[in-house]
Amino acid sequence: MAEFKVKKARPIASEISVPGDKSISHRAVIIAALSNGPCEIDGFLPSEDCLRTVDALRALGVQIDVLEETELGPTKLLVHGRKGRFKTPGQPIDCGNSGTSMRLLCGVLAGQAFEAELTGDASLSKRPMDRVIQPLTHMGARIEARGDNGRPPLFVSGGPLLRAHYTLPVASAQVKSAILFAGMYPKGKTTVTEPVTTRDHTERLLDYFLVKTSHHDHDISIWGRQTPESRDFTVPGDISSAAFWIVTAAAQRGAQLIVKNVGLNKTRTGILDVLVRMGAHISEFVEEPVRGEPYGSLEIHGGPLSATTIEGEEIPNVIDELPILAVAGALSRGTTVIRDAKELRVKETDRIAAVATNLRAMGVEVGEFEDGMEIVGAGRLKGAILSSYGDHRIAMAFAVAGLFAEGETVIKDTECVETSYPKFGDELKRFMSNKISGDLQTTVISSLAQQKALSRRVPAENDVEE
Repeated sequence: MAEFKVKKARPIASEISVPGDKSISHRAVIIAALSNGPCEIDGFLPSEDCLRTVDALRALGVQIDVLEETELGPTKLLVHGRKGRFKTPGQPIDCGNSGTSMRLLCGVLAGQAFEAELTGDASLSKRPMDRVIQPLTHMGARIEARGDNGRPPLFVSGGPLLRAHYTLPVASAQVKSAILFAGMYPKGKTTVTEPVTTRDHTERLLDYFLVKTSHHDHDISIWGRQTPESRDFTVPGDISSAAFWIVTAAAQRGAQLIVKNVGLNKTRTGILDVLVRMGAHISEFVEEPVRGEPYGSLEIHGGPLSATTIEGEEIPNVIDELPILAVAGALSRGTTVIRDAKELRVKETDRIAAVATNLRAMGVEVGEFEDGMEIVGAGRLKGAILSSYGDHRIAMAFAVAGLFAEGETVIKDTECVETSYPKFGDELKRFMSNKISGDLQTTVISSLAQQKALSRRVPAENDVEE
């Protein structure tokens, strides 16, 4: 059984790259499979979750060749598109722990001319799927949840679909994406209205693969009977993975960190806004958008952080980063409040309860709400033996907390990290040992200084007092 053993670390002076974006990797291979020919997907994240989507597409008759791979798995794929027409799988499709795979595939399978079953592991089987079942049923799909209260396994009976205009009761990029994928099958326009803007990777990829869509306020529309044009695509680094190191550097006085080639999509950079509001010094160097997604480099200079409130329309675009932002709150002066985040209750685990329990074990005062928490900044943390609760983001967030704690911190059951960030443990060891070249970091800062900073995020002078 894997575990992280973490000790307090000195301020870092380094540069890093993070693996390919998890959300984009899922969507890129699905849209490539829907296309009219071969597509190279470079920078693919070889995590367990993303590989579940690859295996599912192969089970549906899609030929996917590995062009390049590391010891962790394939990073460059050649996906042979099938023009949206797939084969009946010979057995149930196992999505493992990947809720993204299950929800997105529901949209694809809803328009097929066969039946398919989607299953998952014990954790995924506890996660409700009504949010994706209801809109697809509204379009004419037949989806039966064979678990209790709308939970997996799901039995999808594909067939003719109807165009629709569906308003999401709760903001969800995965549900929005499932509807857009299903909307590629019926004749006419299908529209999704979201209450607040969520990550827009699916829309960007559809546009890049030359599928006609439109965007107006909170309405996203797609015209059916289209086939994506086969094109090659490069996946940028995942800012949700970078978030753990960004918080580490931001909270370490004297730290300097460069994060290279990371996705800087505005629907994903909410964590930068929150951290700057807390006093973090972050510079953002945006490259020219390539193949649909903006990317670039981040430069972080560490210093004291102050508490903030995270709530309302900001929540959907920091939902994955809330565990590590809670840790940032524990390291800050004042009381950080997180509200309107009830969605955390139905992630891989109840992330509100998990974060509160682990922070208390590290000596932090935490008040728990149904939709969030209140964290009284402790400044100093104490080492503890903690559970990951089988949740990769909980495991990684508290590994970062351990870098600031007195004594040893042990996080149990960390196998789950393989679902999103297979090399996290290696990076963690480097941060603890600080065995990274400062000369290399200096060179990078010098080169970045010569670039045009299209967006420079730094706090006002009086935001933080020493």
